[in-house]
Amino acid sequence: MDTVISSSASLTLSLPPVPVRTVASISASTSSSLLLPLAHWSSRLTSQRRRTHRFRKSSSPVPQFTVSCGVGIVEINESQFEDTVLKANRPVLVEFVATWCGPCRLISPAMESLAQEYEDRLTVVKIDHDANPRLIEEYKVYGLPTLILFKDGQEVPESRREGAITKVKLKEYMDALLQSMSVS
Repeated sequence: MDTVISSSASLTLSLPPVPVRTVASISASTSSSLLLPLAHWSSRLTSQRRRTHRFRKSSSPVPQFTVSCGVGIVEINESQFEDTVLKANRPVLVEFVATWCGPCRLISPAMESLAQEYEDRLTVVKIDHDANPRLIEEYKVYGLPTLILFKDGQEVPESRREGAITKVKLKEYMDALLQSMSVS
């Protein structure tokens, strides 16, 4: 049983003794009944190694994700940014994402739906965070996913949004931004 005694001067901790086992080497005179469990565990370990080795050949132990785009969303890089976003003749919603970002994958279906629904009024592009460090630094993207709306080569004031968002909130966000742009 563990006991802890505390006083202002010292702390005493009393624990039960830890059993220590010594293992002697196994000689040829050891009986086969003693070796049976060792042989059993040895074969199980070898079998487990074979299964693990087979698994490693068939797929990577760490899942690899890619930035994929659905219908209506175009993935661009730093060299395409000026022509696609800054020189566009209509608003462009830029989504900064990364392959390792869980919230980015979470909002992907909502972004695809938004791109299809607003395809006549808006262009939606996706930029991979890791592959485009200059854009990340220039636009000060600190959280992922980050959404920024551009119009006439400029970031629309109050348009920046970081983090996951539901499909309903994303639609409300876009409707409010597009309405404010048409008023001004």
